[in-house]
Amino acid sequence: MSEPDGSLTAAASAWRDADPDPRTRAELDQLLASGDTAALAERFDGSLAFGTAGIRAEIGAGPMRMNRLVAGRVAAGLARYITTRDPAAAAAGVAVGYDGRTNSAVFAADVARILSRAGVRVWMLPAALPTPVLAFTVRHVHAAYGVMVTASHNPRQYNGIKVYVRDGGQLLPPVDEEIAAAISAVSPLDLPAGWAEGPFDFTPADESVHAYVTAVAAKGRPSPGTRRLKVVNTALHGVGDAPLRAVLDAAGWPAPVPVTAQQQPDAAFPTLPYPNPEEPGVLDLARETAEQAGADLVLATDPDADRLAVMVPGPAGWQALTGDELGALLGDAALTRLARGEPLVDPGGRPPVVATTVVSGSLLRRLAQAAGVRCVTTLTGFKWIARAGGDDVLVYGYEQATGYAVRPDLVADKDGISAALLVLQLATEEAQRGRTLLDRLDDIALAHGLHVTGQRLLHAGGAAGLARLADAVEQVRKEPPRLLAGQPVTVTDLREGVPGVVDLAGGQAERSPGRPIPPADVLIWHVGASALGASARVMIRPSGTEPELKIYAEVARPVRSRAELAAARASAAGQAEQLLAAAASALEPGAQEPTTKGANS
Repeated sequence: MSEPDGSLTAAASAWRDADPDPRTRAELDQLLASGDTAALAERFDGSLAFGTAGIRAEIGAGPMRMNRLVAGRVAAGLARYITTRDPAAAAAGVAVGYDGRTNSAVFAADVARILSRAGVRVWMLPAALPTPVLAFTVRHVHAAYGVMVTASHNPRQYNGIKVYVRDGGQLLPPVDEEIAAAISAVSPLDLPAGWAEGPFDFTPADESVHAYVTAVAAKGRPSPGTRRLKVVNTALHGVGDAPLRAVLDAAGWPAPVPVTAQQQPDAAFPTLPYPNPEEPGVLDLARETAEQAGADLVLATDPDADRLAVMVPGPAGWQALTGDELGALLGDAALTRLARGEPLVDPGGRPPVVATTVVSGSLLRRLAQAAGVRCVTTLTGFKWIARAGGDDVLVYGYEQATGYAVRPDLVADKDGISAALLVLQLATEEAQRGRTLLDRLDDIALAHGLHVTGQRLLHAGGAAGLARLADAVEQVRKEPPRLLAGQPVTVTDLREGVPGVVDLAGGQAERSPGRPIPPADVLIWHVGASALGASARVMIRPSGTEPELKIYAEVARPVRSRAELAAARASAAGQAEQLLAAAASALEPGAQEPTTKGANS
């Protein structure tokens, strides 16, 4: 192993001397003693960039990892921004929350200590809690900002920090860039004296937790005499179990059956190294528990409980709904209640809006058109979805990656807890009629067309792999395939933005001056000629948080009778898989088989 160069050694030694964490100090001692140049370069060649989703990385030593010095740098930069650019925010304060991951409580205390000692009021949540509780708290206490320490559903070795603003939503341009610049101006080796130890002043935000539970439960009570389903719930070693139980209890529902091995927060994630409910095998323990308990429904929140996965019993056993399937069910529920005069939120006389993203399925738009409600299709991420209503009122929003905003009046972000309560209500309504959520999906397909979606991931191995995928995208951007799975292709490139674009229906830009969104690195390939309501498309975009390229496919076609549904689903799923395989081949000819998330309606 080669000797580390002088600059790496000096940087690592200086970091080691400033680091208050004995574990990351020991990590650097070992690397310096071993002379592992590559490992030191991975940690010290650059620094984590703070973007609109905050920062997220593996826990470890150095500016390219997540650690106490990096958390302190974020806090010091945010404090500097508030005191110099937004001084009124110092009195309104910053709400601080954290999940159950490694060092989350430590990072949160470091952030709160630095902010408080800089003269910024701090609202502190009392324990490890879901991200949507922090988002709710920002609104509830009228804070100016919120900081959530979480890595959501990323692998267990990750952690991160997200920043929220006054409306309880995630950062948007240009404030994200201004805060990022303030953070970049801070050296993690020059943090305020004593920043890592000692007491600090804060205002407890305990009441916000009770207020969240009460508000979510208020619109989720069962009708008298309603059949009580047996529900299995897993928190996937995260923080969702206790809050969901509290909401169900407050609303008058029975306690769910827990997946005991995954019930309590555990930063080691002993049964799930990658606690993403979309990943194959993640819900296996929940399925086993449901089979043993004779359950009717499985609810699964991710580690910070902002996402929700659902399983239901089907003809071939327990079946996980895709993000688009559940998104359609919840959207249909919102639109149906609007039609009945029972909205999920109070529109206050303003027109209602539903929203989704350009890489999600298009069924919500069909549902909204039939209901006479505007549907906005915006860029990926709830920083866009939560604001999609503009001057109108957002009543529902979702993205295919199992994120749902069913109570945007309470939380301007995705929320797995409130979504779980609504799913329980819907499943109960169907059970009263001797049906399941799958039967409701069939009804929707017959009325609005069958929509089948699927996804593939092309993983990048390190910086070289990421650069290779980026080059592949640029190549197909310049020379897109003329045919995909034997069908002609037309292209929409969302990087060629139009000022004022807010709605990207089917990839086609619609102008809405005053509520602009920026161009995005997304390619949409429209495949074949539409006929009799049938359509197909492929969407390609780099992940915003992980070293991978995401490929999505959707096939939509009409069905005339319930008897045709099974064959139509199989055919559409086959077409979606063909499109995904062809797109992956166009991007990486001869590459190993990429990860596939099955195509489903």
